[in-house]
Amino acid sequence: MPGMSTPSSRHFLFLTTSSREAGHVGNTEWLARQAAAALPADQAQTWLSLARLDLPPFVDLRHTVGSYAAPEGGLKTLLDATLAATHLVFVSPVYWFSIPAPLKTYLDHWSGWLRTPGLDFKERMAGKTLQVISTSGDRTKAQPMFDSLRLCAQFMGMAHGGELWGKGGAPGAVQADLSACEQAARFLG
Repeated sequence: MPGMSTPSSRHFLFLTTSSREAGHVGNTEWLARQAAAALPADQAQTWLSLARLDLPPFVDLRHTVGSYAAPEGGLKTLLDATLAATHLVFVSPVYWFSIPAPLKTYLDHWSGWLRTPGLDFKERMAGKTLQVISTSGDRTKAQPMFDSLRLCAQFMGMAHGGELWGKGGAPGAVQADLSACEQAARFLG
């Protein structure tokens, strides 16, 4: 099946989705970096900040033009990284019970990539694994986001690798969540 891999050939694409200022590592990214540190050295990691890529707003052409041109610039960088990965890890804090705007923009572009001639996006995504690392003040407030991303994986024929959640809030708060820190060491295994 496309996208399937042996443990030694896994390639993790970590997509940080926070809208924080550049250079500030929030609770969610800190937890994700703990999980990534537990990966074997032979497993590739690519880290991209969606907020730092120059992503255009998505324009829905489904019912007019019907197809999309091949992406360019930051969008092409993102598409290439997405297709090269065997595992997509959304590093996503909870914003208003949902995903941050940069992640929503990325997922909206999936609609265009599904309709880009010759790309075969859905077929190439099938079999990849989608995982989510998140923090928030309360786990139940993250559930709508988790449910939404699980449905995205299901629609694309991707494996859902689960969620790693930690108690966030003030800067550094997740470091006191010992359960989340312990789970991070096993989450991507």
